[in-house]
Amino acid sequence: MKSLLLAATAIAAFVPPLAHAADKPDADTEVSSVIVTARRNPEDPPVVADARKRLSETPGAVSVISQESYINRQTLALDDMLRDAPGVYAQRKWGGDIRISIRGSGIGNANHNRGLLIAQDGVPLNEADGYGDSQVADPLNTRYAEVYRGGNALRFGGALLGGAINMVTPTGKDAGFQNQVRVDGGSYGLLREHVAIARQSGDWDVYAAGTNQTSQGWRSQSQQDIQFGSLNIGRSFGEDREVRFIVNGSNIKQQIPGALTLAQFNANPRRTAAASLGGGQARNQRGARGSLGATWRVNEDLVFQGALYVVWKDLDHPIFQVIDQQSRNYGAFGRFDWDGEIGGKRADAFFGAWYRQGDLDSNFFINLRLVDVRGGRGAPTSRSLQNAKALDVFGEGRLFVTDQLAVVAGATWGQAERDYTSFAVPGFPATFDLEADKTYNWVSPRVGLLWQNEAGDQVFANLTRSVEPPNFSSMTPTNVGFTPVKAQKAWTGEVGARGRRGPFTYDVTLYRAELKDEMLQYAVSSSIPASTFNADKTMHQGVEAALDWAVAPKWRIRQTWTYSDFRFKDDVQYGDNRLPIVPKHFYRSEVRYDDPRGWFVAPSVEWSATDQWIDYANTKKAPGYAILNLNAGWKVTPAVSLFVDARNLTDKAYVSNTQAATTWTASTATLWPGDGRSVFGGVTVNF
Repeated sequence: MKSLLLAATAIAAFVPPLAHAADKPDADTEVSSVIVTARRNPEDPPVVADARKRLSETPGAVSVISQESYINRQTLALDDMLRDAPGVYAQRKWGGDIRISIRGSGIGNANHNRGLLIAQDGVPLNEADGYGDSQVADPLNTRYAEVYRGGNALRFGGALLGGAINMVTPTGKDAGFQNQVRVDGGSYGLLREHVAIARQSGDWDVYAAGTNQTSQGWRSQSQQDIQFGSLNIGRSFGEDREVRFIVNGSNIKQQIPGALTLAQFNANPRRTAAASLGGGQARNQRGARGSLGATWRVNEDLVFQGALYVVWKDLDHPIFQVIDQQSRNYGAFGRFDWDGEIGGKRADAFFGAWYRQGDLDSNFFINLRLVDVRGGRGAPTSRSLQNAKALDVFGEGRLFVTDQLAVVAGATWGQAERDYTSFAVPGFPATFDLEADKTYNWVSPRVGLLWQNEAGDQVFANLTRSVEPPNFSSMTPTNVGFTPVKAQKAWTGEVGARGRRGPFTYDVTLYRAELKDEMLQYAVSSSIPASTFNADKTMHQGVEAALDWAVAPKWRIRQTWTYSDFRFKDDVQYGDNRLPIVPKHFYRSEVRYDDPRGWFVAPSVEWSATDQWIDYANTKKAPGYAILNLNAGWKVTPAVSLFVDARNLTDKAYVSNTQAATTWTASTATLWPGDGRSVFGGVTVNF
């Protein structure tokens, strides 16, 4: 607790005091596209401004990221898109494989996403058991993204430690153009072409887009060949009444360069891990997601929003073996939003349910590339069927006991089922016939307060319980059943403030989570998926802060700082050791000058200010780093804009990401190098 109090003291110089008298905002001042306030930003398009207003009703840490905030720089994946979101740790490992963690969610994972719901138009990118990846998200097909940190994701029915990120696809009404052609590229053979159309005719609207992306990558064995497609068709039936059909597809082929030891990184960070090169390691997948949704105003006080969805994915994944998996996920969610009065007091609430189900056919084969460069898929080594079901019923309400103060209460009830079948494979005695199932049930309550003055400044506090049941990868079935991994539980308390004071727009949250049975993982080797264990007690606490400062009419400084203090608590083996992966201090800052003639220049810094632990035993750290970037652009005409984005100007060799190990040794290969110096540029034509 002492370290959290010290961090809170440090933000005194970072955030303007609430006691400061409210100044009238300058209409020409650009306000952060990330920070949520109740006051509308005149430079936001209406669809983004409406999202900010809606999220500002949440008594907790939330953000909105508009496409306008990142469209004029190189944005290939979620780490680029989420760069300025406070409290979000999004760092690239390779290609589109991004480690995304909020408040330490899933930090022990060697691969993929856990502990955080990532969705597009409410349709989860996660599998039904909670396991997933973010590679299928195209930032160019995202109108804006909503970030709900921690228990503030209750609106989606979730009860996860990290919360939720929901990306909203453009429509024919709000895309901001009728036709768009964009071409960008640069270092390491990157070339990306993007075309989109947006139309509205009477009650109908349509948005359609396609993206093609190829790259050689900074490291060898890093080639990419990616295609994204999106179709969004809507039909309006009056104010707040519409039906919408959305389809998103992806075809992703990415080579994997592999993690390095510390000695290998120091000698040559561009090298490829021997196992990755020898096994031709790659991640190739095709997928499609479709949803039929509706927003329907029932009466003056009640609005319904819901959808039916289906997701299909086919994975071909040569690593230590060749993994061949096909999955089908489908579900339905519905939510009612109510505005009214209780006892003469203003009140609002939402309540709903989310059901999802998925089945996955998993087959492993010998990777013949490990013994013959001409080889491919060999004999089968395992076969299993994995079926998951889950249901969340949730609700939350606000009652304004005064004109400025609201009391908030809510809860979610959840149930998750796991059904696993494996089959013995002739010639492989380690395989076995097994049928196993497990059901988890939980209730997660939430209480909070939200205060807001007439100027739109807000102060909030809340307490939320989170629960995360294990996914199939964590349960690691044996010949006698599932490994006895327990569900992860936590109580998280947070307090924060957000708003605008004169030239400052600020968003600051302090949180502390007390966890029981945290699911942690460590790398068995650089090629083999991780093993999972439950820690006894752990603690995650920190500060999530963002500050925009309009220094002058044409100058702006944007800053985000995340303080993360994650550790064991009196653990039998690890005592009070810190958890690996996330650095204690992570800071980003950008200074931007906008010229009235249509051009801008924006130098920035990314600073991982402390070394990060590699292992749970706290024997070795990966070095911290600071990298400098420069972004510039020019709106040549109302229809044509150009940008240039230079990254890592000093060509700094740095570790962007690590995997967790139990105890570090010289042979521990868990480090993922960040890219060296690179320059990208692009042109966008709207007509």
